[in-house]
Formats: sequence, structure tokens, C-alpha cells
Amino acid sequence: MRLLFVCDPLAGFKTYKDTSFAMMQAAQERGHSIWACQPAHLSAGFSENRGCLPTATADRIEIQEAHASDWWTVVESRALSPADIDAVLMRKDPPFDQDYLVATQMLELFERAGVPVVNKPAALRDHGEKLSVLEFPAYAPAGLVSSCISDLASFAAQHPKVVLKPLDAMGGSGIFVTHAQDPNLPVILEVLTRNGRQAIMGQEWLPEIVDGDKRILIINGEPFSHCLARIPQAGASRGNLAAGGRGEARPLTPRDREIAEGLGPHLKQRGIFLAGIDVIGERLTEINITSPTGFREIHDQTGLNVAAHFIGQLESMVKSSQRH
Repeated sequence: MRLLFVCDPLAGFKTYKDTSFAMMQAAQERGHSIWACQPAHLSAGFSENRGCLPTATADRIEIQEAHASDWWTVVESRALSPADIDAVLMRKDPPFDQDYLVATQMLELFERAGVPVVNKPAALRDHGEKLSVLEFPAYAPAGLVSSCISDLASFAAQHPKVVLKPLDAMGGSGIFVTHAQDPNLPVILEVLTRNGRQAIMGQEWLPEIVDGDKRILIINGEPFSHCLARIPQAGASRGNLAAGGRGEARPLTPRDREIAEGLGPHLKQRGIFLAGIDVIGERLTEINITSPTGFREIHDQTGLNVAAHFIGQLESMVKSSQRH
């Protein structure tokens, strides 16, 4: 297959833990060609006579040494049309800003030309990673999405502790654990909501966070056998690896599997080929689909090659789409 990765600059990859790199490496080992570009390198020409032709100005790369700073070599660079690509993997990290929105619209042009895009551009636009749990309240802790400071304060008063977080961040950024008696609560709410102008999410705080915030991978509608529990540092409230948490690979519990299998068919139907759901204790807190991570940590700790499994599933999906 000819795979186009739309991602952040390659020079910024931390290959010892980067999931996009793991995907590229697994794809190369299986004999596929790897192309890479940034969202800004997507374009489209259109005219009355020629219609619309999307292109991606990309580099075909080969992985040389996984842990070197110059881990890739550019073999060729050129503009790719849909006919040159078997699948696109959208792996640009959040935030989901105007540039990200435009990238999904450009990728939809490739999709209309018959190229599978993982994850589906419309799903990336419609499926808010924090808000998505509202569709599955049976699995989630109690929560509230609002920009109203008084409503959020009332929600905090209903629980011993609450988690307050922005809707557009990643890696634990902007998350507060607080309670109704916290003298800083009014300030936290003012800052997060921009004085009542921006909606945020409040969730019931789950004490099981001390045992880890579990990242469960759902690939092509099915949960992977092991998850990555992100365990907070002593005295900390966030398990995110980017916030200093420690990752520990674990087999799925029966409840983990129940949640993942409950969500899997819905996600697959919407064109979400890869999701990373977050579970604390027995409750679903987020459904991440922009650039889910955790492949390398699970592989390093268990020997289970998540990336090879992912690429194998992608191969099957692409073959199926070509038959139709």
C-alpha cells in the first residue's frame, strides 16, 4: 500500500514513544511505502472543465535508525493525487483549530475521490473528544457541559470533588480538580469559561484515578487486548503521560471490555477506525480520535505489537474498500 501520513513535522517526533512513528515502522516492515506531509501541504485545484483535484505535496520516506535524530531519509518529493494513494492517516495532534478544520475539509476531497481516510474527516469534525461521552451516559460519570458559572458551581456542590476541563485541550492541559468549598473555585470557573463565554466540562471526580487513567485502544471496532494505565505521580491529580504520569500496560478487565465492545460498533459505523477511550475505574471519561497514542508503551512492556495489528487491520479495510 501507499500510505500518506498527515502529521506534525517529523523532526519533532519522539520515536521512543510516538505512535505515528510506530505505525510508519510497522508499515515499512510489511512492505508498504510511507509518504508524509503536514496539513498545510494539502491543496486543491478546481475549474469548470477539470472539476476538483486535491493534491498533497509529500515526501516518500524510509526509516533508517529508530532512535537517531535523523531517523528518516527522504527518497522522493512530489505532489500526490488521489490515484497515488491507497489510504490517508490523519495523525495531526490537537488542538482542533481553524487549520485542523480546513485540513479535514481538504481530506474529505480525497475521500470523495475514493481514498480511505483514517479517521474519517467528518467524524473528526463531528466527534468532540470530551463531548462524545454525552452519547454514552450509561458508561460515564455524572457531568455537566456549560458556560454558566453558577450552574457549574451548583454541579460542584453536588459532589465531594469535581474535575473541570476545557473542551479543546489534550495531554491533561487545563484540567483542575476542585470542590465547592475551594476558595479558588470562582476564579477557576472564570478563567476556564472566559467569564461565562466558553463552555467547559465538569465531571464527578473518580477516586480510582490513583490506580490509573486507562487508555483503551479500539481498532476497526474491536478493543485491543491490553490497555495503558496512566498513573499520576504521588500527590498529583492527572495521569496523562504529558503531565508526568507513569504508563503501565495491563490486560483489559471485564468492565473495560464491556465498555469498549459497547462503543466499538458505533465508532466503526461512523468511520472511526482508531479510537483511544479513557476509563477511570469503571467509568468512561473521554473518547479520543484525533491522534490516539499508547502503541509504543504497550509494545515495549508486553511485546504485543499494536502497530503491526493496526496496519494489518488497515490492510483488510483498504482491500475491502477497493472491492467495493
